Amino acid sequence: MPITSSPFLLYSDGQGNIFEDTSLYAVGRSGWDVYPVPTEEWIPLPEGGSMYELPGRRAIGIDVETGDMRLCELGWAVAAFIPPAHTGLFLAAYETLPEAPTLPLFCYTAAGWYDDGFYVPAVRIESDIRQESAGFDETKVESGVATFLKAYPHNRLVRHLAENCALTYHCPAARNYFIGRWECPIPSSPACNANCIGCISFQPEDEQITSTQDRLTFKPTAEEIVEYTVPHLETAPYPIVSFGQGCEGEPLLMWETIRDSIREIRRHTPKGSININTNGSKPDAVRALCEAGLNSIRVSTNSARSEIYTPYYRPNNYVFEDIVESLKVVRSFGGWTSINYFVFPGMTDSEAEYEALRRLIIDTDLCMIQWRNFNIDPDWYLGRLGVAETGECLGMGQMLGLIREEFPALRFGYFNPPMERILGDYSADFAH
Repeated sequence: MPITSSPFLLYSDGQGNIFEDTSLYAVGRSGWDVYPVPTEEWIPLPEGGSMYELPGRRAIGIDVETGDMRLCELGWAVAAFIPPAHTGLFLAAYETLPEAPTLPLFCYTAAGWYDDGFYVPAVRIESDIRQESAGFDETKVESGVATFLKAYPHNRLVRHLAENCALTYHCPAARNYFIGRWECPIPSSPACNANCIGCISFQPEDEQITSTQDRLTFKPTAEEIVEYTVPHLETAPYPIVSFGQGCEGEPLLMWETIRDSIREIRRHTPKGSININTNGSKPDAVRALCEAGLNSIRVSTNSARSEIYTPYYRPNNYVFEDIVESLKVVRSFGGWTSINYFVFPGMTDSEAEYEALRRLIIDTDLCMIQWRNFNIDPDWYLGRLGVAETGECLGMGQMLGLIREEFPALRFGYFNPPMERILGDYSADFAH
């Protein structure tokens, strides 16, 4: 049921307690600006979501009586983390005090309190349930880890996925692998050819933030990759194996090993989909992987514009046009192409970005957009890019609608589709 009025503003007391301020309605942030959120865009906080205190930041709301914007002086602002498969439409609105620390690498969606529940401005962009918190049984994960470590006692990748990814960082992809289902991660490169400002696996020691997880420290062999991925493709429901994970650098730097792995995998099984998550920096390497049997590619980007992409990624020895070429290469082989599109309200939905995205879709014959929430401190991001004005914006809700209307064959989602979906079966919630 749609709500009938705006939710109330939330604030934290600094001790882990969250309260509503019934004198203020919650609002949303887009770029540097603050707006009322259309009531139809508020939804209950999805299961698996959580709330964050934003230290050193005063929440902004609309005065219930006067209708004017003003600060909440009662405590610190609050934001929501919304779980995978959902895309946020507005950022949390606040004023940052001079002494405020830089926020860690999470998403900061607006939130409010309505009728005894937390609400967020968001949409469910993906029907797949593969990373929903309710779908994980910790006992099964731990049992799977023990079984797989025993089955592959000398495989460094399986041990890395077990001890680091599944048990320490609770990576949903790794946890699914150890339960024997869906998408199997293949971290493959300890090095990277980009220096992303918001890198989740490596941050310089002098940086204001820390990475959220440790990066892979070794170069796996093709034998190690093939040993555990072939059984997954053979036995898992809706199987995918994916090179390129959050716990590594850029997989295309290991393209020879990946090529050899794909060839050997396909000697053993024709089943499932072989995917690479990448920055798309090496089109010639992507071509070699397609020749070996790569089925799909997901290229990550914060923008369809080179002038926004480059200062964030800070690429070494490649340019934005290379990632566009990589998408074209995969389509030329009949493969599936996605972009891992970092959604930042006020930037992603600007008129300039909208036009650039349209051109990218048309020029590359793009198959899918994965509308991913951008895990970054909003002030820090805009400051590092030198963005003082974000220009005219459509609003994320309207932008999603316009893109869907103009490109009805383009798929919206959050995850890499299995071969069943690539071949056209988008009708079922296949992960049930």
